[in-house]
Amino acid sequence: MRLSQILERIEVAGITGNPDIEISDITSDSRSVDGSKLFVAMRGTRVDGHGFIADVVARGVAAVVCEQIPDNLPASDTVFVRVSDTADAIGKIASAFFGYPSERLTLAGVTGTNGKTTTATLLYKLFKSFGYKAGLLSTVENYVDDAVYPAKQTTPDPITINRLMAQMVEAGCQYCFMEVSSHSIVQKRISGLRFALGIFSNITLDHLDYHKTFQEYIRAKKMFFDNLPSDAFALVNTDDKNGRVMVQNSKAIVKTYGLRGFNDFNVNILECSLEGMLLNVCGREMWTFLPGKFNAYNILAVYSSAVLLGQDPEQVLTSLSALHSVRGRFDIVNIAGKSAIVDYAHTPDALENVISTINQIRQDMNRPSTLITICGCGGDRDRSKRPIMAQLAVKLSDKVILTSDNPRTEDPEAILDEMMAGLKPGDMAKTLRISDRKSAIQTACMIAQPGDIILIAGKGHEDYQDIMGVKHHFDDKEIVTEQLKLQIAK
Repeated sequence: MRLSQILERIEVAGITGNPDIEISDITSDSRSVDGSKLFVAMRGTRVDGHGFIADVVARGVAAVVCEQIPDNLPASDTVFVRVSDTADAIGKIASAFFGYPSERLTLAGVTGTNGKTTTATLLYKLFKSFGYKAGLLSTVENYVDDAVYPAKQTTPDPITINRLMAQMVEAGCQYCFMEVSSHSIVQKRISGLRFALGIFSNITLDHLDYHKTFQEYIRAKKMFFDNLPSDAFALVNTDDKNGRVMVQNSKAIVKTYGLRGFNDFNVNILECSLEGMLLNVCGREMWTFLPGKFNAYNILAVYSSAVLLGQDPEQVLTSLSALHSVRGRFDIVNIAGKSAIVDYAHTPDALENVISTINQIRQDMNRPSTLITICGCGGDRDRSKRPIMAQLAVKLSDKVILTSDNPRTEDPEAILDEMMAGLKPGDMAKTLRISDRKSAIQTACMIAQPGDIILIAGKGHEDYQDIMGVKHHFDDKEIVTEQLKLQIAK
């Protein structure tokens, strides 16, 4: 594609050289340049791509997009394009280079602290069940119709997003459902994408290591809705007090959902057990295999989105009833009368939701059982939530084992010290501290009796543990299944 075509929607401050040269690919990685590529100099949190411009010019890169052209560059035929913000420009450049794929798909984005993965994945599965070809960009996996691609982060970089969406278009996909993280909004990874639908699930304490304050975190989420086009839908959960805040300046068509009050879409929980729930969704009853109040919100968000995207309400409910939970989200293992639940809950709100759901189900079952909760907190992440997570686990569970999550570059014992700081002396009687996660799961399986429930929170779908920059294979569901079977053998 000619450089001039790639730049057609970019506000250019100046061009030096021939804008009609052919470009074979685009990159922000200085190590992958060659004589036919376009290099975009990105200002990252750790590295500034502008520092590599002299190097890519010396290696014969075709063109460079940057905010400032360095002095004393070697003589070359490299074309320079100056813009005010390369972070904003790269998404639009990638979108143009790949043929504006988001405009050739019906694109729905889900943002919020909790529920993004479940909502986006269920929407993908639902539309696939209708016979559509569809794509998914999620924390767990990315899909181009049926082809699976590993997910490295919740929302990929702009080049990867547009490359995957272009593959979706080529594969005949009509829809794409994606998680939109707060990091990706602030870092403008979704710049240049055209959304037909934006969904807000909720917002609670998380990512303050990055956003610094809760108000900044709210502002990041709100930016997504501020930028939706006027013909898009903005679907917000009004049971969250920030739901209406999200759409205060939005040009989009606002629709609301919730369990309380008057909304465009409402749901009531009629029955709930570990096996699922009976719901009343907008006056119609449906069964779902996904238990818990938080899943009632997820189901309603999926139903509302599908209806707004033109699907028949009855068909939506029928198909939703057949869908099962997403891997690592309230993922249940039943062996020898003991139940283990693997869940990604890694924020205070998510942990409280999942434990409260289990406790409500235990109450409805009306039979004695003990809830043993295993949880930890990730290293190199928001430290403020560590004592809160421990407090909630002990307050809402019968027994608690505090353990390691992904310690990353931190000392696991130091993380546990910060979690334990949130506990009172009286809490210690029902609390164990076992830093080795496998030993913690093994201990829970040993002390659990038939009828008891083990909650393993924090890692969910992840099949690794990150220790000092090295990812070791570790799968909570795999390990608890193995340990419960070993208890039978004994």
